[in-house]
Amino acid sequence: MKTPIIQFGTSRFLQAHADLFVDESLKNNNAGGHITVVQTTNNKERFNRLKFLSKGYPVHIKGFKNKVLIDEIKNINSIVRAFSTYKNWKEIEKIFINEVKFVFSNTGDTGFITNISDHKVAYDQSKSYPGKLLDLLYARYKNNANPITIFPLELIRKNGKTIKNITINLAKNRKLEKEFISWIENKIIWVNSLVDRIVSEPIEPVGAVTEPYALWAIENQPRLVLPCQHECISVVSNLEPYERLKLHILNLGHTVLANKWKKEKRPLNESVAEILNNNEILKYLNKIYYNEVIPVFKYYGLEDEAIKYVETTIERFKNPFLKHLLVDIIQNHHEKILRRIVEFFRWSEYKTKKIDFHELKKII
Repeated sequence: MKTPIIQFGTSRFLQAHADLFVDESLKNNNAGGHITVVQTTNNKERFNRLKFLSKGYPVHIKGFKNKVLIDEIKNINSIVRAFSTYKNWKEIEKIFINEVKFVFSNTGDTGFITNISDHKVAYDQSKSYPGKLLDLLYARYKNNANPITIFPLELIRKNGKTIKNITINLAKNRKLEKEFISWIENKIIWVNSLVDRIVSEPIEPVGAVTEPYALWAIENQPRLVLPCQHECISVVSNLEPYERLKLHILNLGHTVLANKWKKEKRPLNESVAEILNNNEILKYLNKIYYNEVIPVFKYYGLEDEAIKYVETTIERFKNPFLKHLLVDIIQNHHEKILRRIVEFFRWSEYKTKKIDFHELKKII
């Protein structure tokens, strides 16, 4: 079976988000096709996932939606092949050349960082994800110059534009043909998008537990073609308000709570819902939201949207059915502080310097 979608990343988030959307769309004849999943790291624990992803897996959706309890298990069958770049590079390259129309990726908070060796000619394959993507695009260009659409799902502002610029910079450093670089720049469709869903814990060997809320906001552009049609996918004219709300409310809130958890040396297996059972910590988080975060959104004309999103976020955080562990959220904590809090300060400077970021400044 051909797979017009290739996905870089095996995370439980992808399993419960994009892969689930494609599965449900396939069942309604509203998807472009099935998925080949690619693991880009040499993580031995994740190799085990590859054996099971193509056999179907469960996603347990549990929580409240419009005050109604949702508790259902869905079996996902959108993935038909799962490979590793360390073991199956030639197969991946062949699929990329001959089958792919859409590229998904979710490679984590540091996934767009390149390796110094990636800026040189790659004789087999590059080490980083951007380098590997360039390798595959070059193989595609040499053998089948039909354009493809790239959908990054990493939580990076303007993620499509960002990975495009990184890829072009790598190509220039490798002194690849100008015609190829022009093809990357003008023929490949690089899409800015934002994903929003809390996926709290894995189901072994593959699968995940997640909340009912889900969003994939995709910024519209000429020649945009979606990989599937789904009720949780929204095509929008301007992605920035969605990015700012999620990054500086939901994700910032996670980082605030993780920092509190670490500083106070709270229980190792404490979840977001459990830490918010402490009324003092809930008041602390709300104080940051209403005194330091929402006032900035107000200056951008987004006060009502921010208040509503804060209310929704607190409800999602307090979902008693999600075991969303703070020990997981604390991973890559420094990078998250830079992206979620320091970037928030930069954003606020364009409008006002009157707000006292008393609590947030303690974190950085």
